Amino acid sequence: MKKLFWIGMAALFLTVVQAGAAELKWTGCGISKKAFMKELSRVYEQNTGVRVIIRGGGATKGIRAVAKGEADLGGTCRHKIDVPEEKAAVLHQVAWDALVVVVNENSPVDGITLDQVKKIFTGKIKNWKDLGGTDAPLKLFVRRGKISGVGLMMREIVFHNPDQDFSPDAEVKKSSGPIEAAISKDPLAIGATGISSAKKRKHLKMLKIDGVAPTKENIASGKYPLYRPLYLVTRENPAGEVKNFLDFALSPAGQSLIAAQGTVNIEEGKGLSVR
Repeated sequence: MKKLFWIGMAALFLTVVQAGAAELKWTGCGISKKAFMKELSRVYEQNTGVRVIIRGGGATKGIRAVAKGEADLGGTCRHKIDVPEEKAAVLHQVAWDALVVVVNENSPVDGITLDQVKKIFTGKIKNWKDLGGTDAPLKLFVRRGKISGVGLMMREIVFHNPDQDFSPDAEVKKSSGPIEAAISKDPLAIGATGISSAKKRKHLKMLKIDGVAPTKENIASGKYPLYRPLYLVTRENPAGEVKNFLDFALSPAGQSLIAAQGTVNIEEGKGLSVR
């Protein structure tokens, strides 16, 4: 009887382990989630039976949760920074995104220059009339902190300065989602986010930069200037289901799924370079 008990317990343990193996935990930026992760995880589960649990939290959390072993996979729209919390993480590029300046769909402004972007975010432009709009105060929304995916890449790509301060008059939000939501309801608001997220939000308009619209074709060619990479995050030498999922994301099938979401995949953006 005792022997049968331990055999039963061993079988139960094996079942639990196997059940645990059929699940992956992903955390990261909402932009990566909307750009490719939701669709990749859905198809991966259909094909393998392995469920991918998706949680947000931002690019920084996507890197650091994996580095600490709190998540199997992460998603980030920024590179690693030189801090101990990110040392153990490894980034694998799977697609391209772009930063976009967004306004409410009812705004009369359709485009601005890169120089005007700099002046808006540093508080030198405060009225819509300076952008060809009405005589009304401009409401700038920015992401909290300097190392978020949008916050850091905006500083590096636009200002070439990761420590750039933004306007003290800007309203600070904890993530890109609340920024998009606020701007979608306010015709005097403006801010920056990732195109993979913005294009799936109602009542937003993405502005042309120096006359170039952030279309997929313009991003893939590099004509639109504010492109940036999107990464999956693992620990060093990924194995098991983590490696299987990474391989799937980089496979022709996975890359086709990414492209089908309107996101620039690796082949489409082969002429671009990581900055």
